[in-house]
Amino acid sequence: MDNLDIICIGESLIELSTNESITHTEFFSKYYGGDTITTAVAATKLGSKVGYISRIGNDNFKDFLLDCWQAENIDISNVKLVDGINGLYFVSVQESGRREFTYYRRKSAATNLSIDDIDSEYIETSGIVYSTGITQSLSSLSKEAVKKAFFIAKGKGIKTAYDPNYTPRLWNVEEAKEALEEIIENIDIIFLNTKHDAEKLIELTSCEKIIKYFWDRGVSMVIVKEGEEGCFVGYNGEINHIDAVHNNVVDTTCAGDAFNGAFLHGIASGLTPFEAGKLAVIVSGFQVQKLGAIKSLPSKEEVFAEFESV
Repeated sequence: MDNLDIICIGESLIELSTNESITHTEFFSKYYGGDTITTAVAATKLGSKVGYISRIGNDNFKDFLLDCWQAENIDISNVKLVDGINGLYFVSVQESGRREFTYYRRKSAATNLSIDDIDSEYIETSGIVYSTGITQSLSSLSKEAVKKAFFIAKGKGIKTAYDPNYTPRLWNVEEAKEALEEIIENIDIIFLNTKHDAEKLIELTSCEKIIKYFWDRGVSMVIVKEGEEGCFVGYNGEINHIDAVHNNVVDTTCAGDAFNGAFLHGIASGLTPFEAGKLAVIVSGFQVQKLGAIKSLPSKEEVFAEFESV
């Protein structure tokens, strides 16, 4: 089996988007999205070899999903096709800036992701293993799957990366804290958002204090995302701020996940964490200028032209 740079573990959903109100629009644009698959595609667009671990249902969307992932050169050898349905979400981003989301994901195929889907030999082919709190929140089975994958990776000297991606509509703060605690000793890289993650999970808002908190917990690389303010990267006792690159923000759906994919690509390709942070703000800056999670991701050529000029 060929070696991979990154393996992402999680859920993909069908994305139906519009720039009108969900209530009144007659047309939706079909694509796909989800936090970990956005990260996977963002990394592979930059040149990383990325594998995906998930389950998809054998409904009318299965071929669409598989064909799209193969077109992005994602390794799908550990994506299981099972009886069931695929989750979906509707997103509306209007000129006024108003955003609407409606999700249908209960009992989707991905909610049955389990330790049976974690192949230790497959994990060992990768340089980085990545997952999120959203993946953990799918079910108790999926939480155990993430725990197993991180345990295997850490034991083999493979980097692990995690984003709590805390969302109150999925679970409460105490559940999210517990999920983080279960795997924190096996996390090498953590991504957080000051308002959505750190403030809720560890009750800190100062980027420097957040970084030092996770350093003290044994996480070596800490990235704190601040949206339009850019990000802070903490590594090896050094903390740097990196300015955002934003123009004409249209839709911030999964911008943080695109950021993560670019950052992980940077680490996998030998950049320093601070250089990887620069790459990440460029990718997320391009991504927010169009509608949709994945179809708005920039090309490798656009990104590296900007990277060299900044």
